[in-house]
Amino acid sequence: MNESDLNQLSHAELVQLVLKQSEQLTALAAGMAALKVEVDALRLKLEKGQKPPTNSSNSSQPPSRDQKSNRAAERGQPRQGPPAGHEKSERKFVAQADRVVILKPERCPKCQTDLQTEAGRLVQVNQITELPAPRAEVIEVRQYAVVCPGCGQEHRAEPPVGLEWQRRFGARLETTVVYYRQTQHLSYVRTVQALHDLHQVELSQGGIDQIMQRAGQRALPQIAALQAAIQQSEVVYSDETACRVDCNNWPAPVGVGRCEQWVFSSAQAVLHVIRFDRSIDVIKEVLAKHSVRVWVSDCYLPQMQAPAQLHQICMAHQLRNLQAVVDRVPAMFWPRAMQALFRAGIHLHHRRTELSGPTFERERQRLERLCTWLLARGLLDRDAQRLQRRYRKYRQSLFVFLHYSAVSPTNNVSERYLRPSVIHRKVMGSFRSEWGAHAYAALASLIATAALTGSNSFDAIQNLLGAPALPLAGTR
Repeated sequence: MNESDLNQLSHAELVQLVLKQSEQLTALAAGMAALKVEVDALRLKLEKGQKPPTNSSNSSQPPSRDQKSNRAAERGQPRQGPPAGHEKSERKFVAQADRVVILKPERCPKCQTDLQTEAGRLVQVNQITELPAPRAEVIEVRQYAVVCPGCGQEHRAEPPVGLEWQRRFGARLETTVVYYRQTQHLSYVRTVQALHDLHQVELSQGGIDQIMQRAGQRALPQIAALQAAIQQSEVVYSDETACRVDCNNWPAPVGVGRCEQWVFSSAQAVLHVIRFDRSIDVIKEVLAKHSVRVWVSDCYLPQMQAPAQLHQICMAHQLRNLQAVVDRVPAMFWPRAMQALFRAGIHLHHRRTELSGPTFERERQRLERLCTWLLARGLLDRDAQRLQRRYRKYRQSLFVFLHYSAVSPTNNVSERYLRPSVIHRKVMGSFRSEWGAHAYAALASLIATAALTGSNSFDAIQNLLGAPALPLAGTR
């Protein structure tokens, strides 16, 4: 709007224009003031993040290590503490806090002048992370029957999701119980105590057992999809560990081995299976006549018999077995050379993206030739001979990871998936029943598979048990 446009307006229109612009200026001033407060807060957060050098006044460092005023700053003394360039790790400020507490004096303590209308200057910012009181709430659902005055038909409103009639506990409470039992390895007694102390919920061991059964019943039908994902995977990692049911190794048929928990993992899914069987039959049951391209495992015979085009034995296991020979005969050349060979292969695998194709292939062929030479050497030590026979037998399974970038040189991924089960067994002793073992394996499969997509264990259990009842919608 220019001067000629303003000359054409009436007095009333000019007054309205000025009032409107005044409102806009007031709003802009308020916005600028709010932005200034946020800028000051961010400035203080940044200043607190860039702390001065550590000394005895701002840390637990003793005064003897402080810089002395009568000495030069550069002293030729050995450096202590972390290496140069090491970034100090400490909790950082979040960009947006959930709540902001304003500390501003209301009245001058000296002359009693009212200070509430004064702008003030931001001088300090601190962030405190706190948990709300985890007390459970009891929700009462009341259903009314209403007769329509028009047609005389009776109508009833159905409860929303999370407040179904068959429920006695909300989905989040059930998720918490399963989380305590499944991932934190709490016994029935400790779970009862934790619910009482943390959430003020009185729940018996029988109630906990019913919740675990419902979780297992919902998890078991989803295992077929995970099994199908394992069957369609190109690379599968597998391992097994001992398992106990009902304080013993399950009432097994005569001639059958001990109870075992198997894990089968790939980039798409993780499957836990508990069977009273350590044979190839478990692998055949899981794969169901399917064959994968690469099978990664230790040298356990049923694992090496898995239906796969190629097998990769775990290099970490071989390094440990070779170290046992080195510890017993330190002067022997062969085990140390094999260790260096395997470590060089692992290092080459990690440098695949840094090297050009021809360079990587040249290094791979050099390692293959060195391996052939070491396996052809004559040995006198029995343990070294045993390992040499193993590597000759599985020669084609030593460096598969150098031919396929998606294959890991170790089976550590399977051992990581089994580690919670080993902790559970050591803490709990054994599963009380057969259904408990199968439910645990099904829940462990779903939780580990969800972790592949970035979901945490609590959310994975929550998705299984349904939507939580809180917060309620449309209530007062």
